[in-house]
Amino acid sequence: MSEDLDPEVVDLAAKVFQLARQGDADALAAYVDAGVPANLTNDRGDSLVMLAAYHGHAGAVSVLLARGAEADRANDRGQTPLAGAVFKGEDAVIKALLVGGADPFAGTPSAVDTARMFGKTELLALFGAN
Repeated sequence: MSEDLDPEVVDLAAKVFQLARQGDADALAAYVDAGVPANLTNDRGDSLVMLAAYHGHAGAVSVLLARGAEADRANDRGQTPLAGAVFKGEDAVIKALLVGGADPFAGTPSAVDTARMFGKTELLALFGAN
């Protein structure tokens, strides 16, 4: 992060990223409702949705998506939350992201590519990518 940033802002961002990793949906909702951007990203481009999804927190994912977070926002490596959820085998997160409008073909590798890599035929069928 830039040296020009207020240390209190940096500390707040770190706290919010940790809430996403922990899946604290109520606290995330309160922070976003108070003005924290729903699409806040860290220094690797991981959004709050990405962190919540990767750590298996469907409720937190849903709360963020309901408050305007982008379901398909890719990180700096081109990975989307849905591809991460497929990789981790987080079925509830996959469903939450799909309900929130995630595109299984977005990102590199996409969720479809990831499902193919791991032979997850049930997800390929769900994604309409047989």
